[in-house]
Amino acid sequence: MKILVIGASGTIGSQVVNALSTAHDVIRANHSSGDIKIDITKAESIQSVFDEIGYLDAIICATGNIAFNAFSELSRQEWDVGINSRLMGQVNLTQIGSKYLNDGGSITLTSGIIADYPIAYGSSAATLNGAIEHFVKAVSVELPNSIRINVVSPTVVTESLAIYGDYFPGFNSINAEDLAQFYVRSVLGVETGQTFKAFAGN
Repeated sequence: MKILVIGASGTIGSQVVNALSTAHDVIRANHSSGDIKIDITKAESIQSVFDEIGYLDAIICATGNIAFNAFSELSRQEWDVGINSRLMGQVNLTQIGSKYLNDGGSITLTSGIIADYPIAYGSSAATLNGAIEHFVKAVSVELPNSIRINVVSPTVVTESLAIYGDYFPGFNSINAEDLAQFYVRSVLGVETGQTFKAFAGN
């Protein structure tokens, strides 16, 4: 399979690449490095990437920025960080990328545990993660050519606890290597319209 992984150099994306690259042709995409550069906040960047690489079998998005701040302090600019990246970045990726998928291809997006379990400073993340999960459920019935779409919703990643751990007191973490298997399940399995909850006991 020919698979595009966006956010391939990140904590999650690098493990997704490791899990898939031994048996598949994986194209690594990042904002500023990799086989190809992409900015998911810009539709023209997304379009140019697919014009360059052509048809493929799977698209994985393991990126999407969100601002964290107290709700009373969140500026419109901070809201727009997540709206343009986590939400509309992945929506635009789906709309444009689905036209370049072979029959029976798949799209895998990323949300997060905050959609289900609120944290301090996480109102923007909760809102946008929830929105992308509802988007996946809704759009799954509209995609042509037997294309599937799912979203992976991880808890805090163990390798990122030094950076984000204080936001998630008492939450169980998941190793990035284990988390990558949920992306593998989405790409190689048969499910569609699903949110794979990569957490338990929180």
